[in-house]
Amino acid sequence: MAAKTRSFLTILGIIIGVSAVIVIFAIGKSAQELILDQVRGIGSNLIGVLPGSSDDEGPPAAVLGISVTTLTYDDLQALKNRRNVPEVEEAAGYVMGTASVEYEDESTGASITGTTASYIDVENSEVIQGRFFTESEERGSSRVAVLGVTIAKDLGLYEGDIESTHITLPKKIKINDQNYSVIGIFKERGSAAFGISSQDDSVYVPLKTAQKLILGINHLGFVRLKVESTEAIESAKKNIAKVLRDRHDIDDPSEDDFSIRDQESAIEMIGNITDVLRYFLLAIGTIALVVGGVGIMNIMLIAVNQRVHEIGLRKAIGAREIDVLVQFVIESVTISVIGGVIGIIFGILVSFVIFLIANNAGYNWMFIISPWSIVVAVAVSALIGMIFGLWPANKASKISPMEALRHE
Repeated sequence: MAAKTRSFLTILGIIIGVSAVIVIFAIGKSAQELILDQVRGIGSNLIGVLPGSSDDEGPPAAVLGISVTTLTYDDLQALKNRRNVPEVEEAAGYVMGTASVEYEDESTGASITGTTASYIDVENSEVIQGRFFTESEERGSSRVAVLGVTIAKDLGLYEGDIESTHITLPKKIKINDQNYSVIGIFKERGSAAFGISSQDDSVYVPLKTAQKLILGINHLGFVRLKVESTEAIESAKKNIAKVLRDRHDIDDPSEDDFSIRDQESAIEMIGNITDVLRYFLLAIGTIALVVGGVGIMNIMLIAVNQRVHEIGLRKAIGAREIDVLVQFVIESVTISVIGGVIGIIFGILVSFVIFLIANNAGYNWMFIISPWSIVVAVAVSALIGMIFGLWPANKASKISPMEALRHE
């Protein structure tokens, strides 16, 4: 209290460090739950087949942005055949890209998803206006499209609430300067996060249309299969692998040119990846705490030099070295803990503001503050105060009382 400015500047470093740790932990956990909820929302009885090999723990090459062309439309048809994979109820193929989309005077860049007519059943999606395209339109490379609600609104197809609006369909749009008929609009599913394309802001066209007219490819990006139940997933994965090995002339499983992932495996993989990122960010935030600790050490060294006379007087009337050492360590820890408590409060407030902003932006963001993170933040701030206060405290305890009393 006698040196308010000095104490405030010392505390400020700890406040920033602890706040950073609380906010990073809260954002990391909330973001992880948001991504995992989106994956869980697709369904737990789904199996994904991606081109490119991988081990059981790592992601397939296609996930890393490497173009692999080993998965074809004929593979999809073979996997849909219940004589080959009895557990499969339905399957859908996918290709993805981006394109310019225009409607009257409005134009925007959009994610384009080419898929099969079975998409609706596999993804449990619902068309709220119009209809989805049929198998005959898929096979015939028809120029039809179904829009997500966000892209439909951006193009000016409707205003207000999609559920209370009647839209006359079809409407003509242009994709890469080619005419397409909008025959349906999806029911709102919810925003995606971190650059992940959502159904709401995508344009869906028949698979062969996307391959031939938009992307100029003849392979699939991935296949998603819906099985009878979660109990049938393991046997279905074995049958899928057998079918693809037979079709691709693969005798040795180590030479597979495909990867099979069920939803639980995907959730576990995403959880592991986001955990690594979260703890990496947490480590960066902890650096701010260390910087705050260095600030405490510097200020306490200055305090020792300014209070030499006080230290000498204490020692002259009987204080031992340990008494002076304990005094300065307690001061350092107290300053650090005060900064930690204020930092926790500030970090929680910042996390709550981020929660409000994210929810107003349409994300299903959770406000997660772990009690464990608060306990760790207080403990770490106290530990930092003790560690970085020991050197100044030890220096103070070694001051000679005779020299100190002569000090001006």
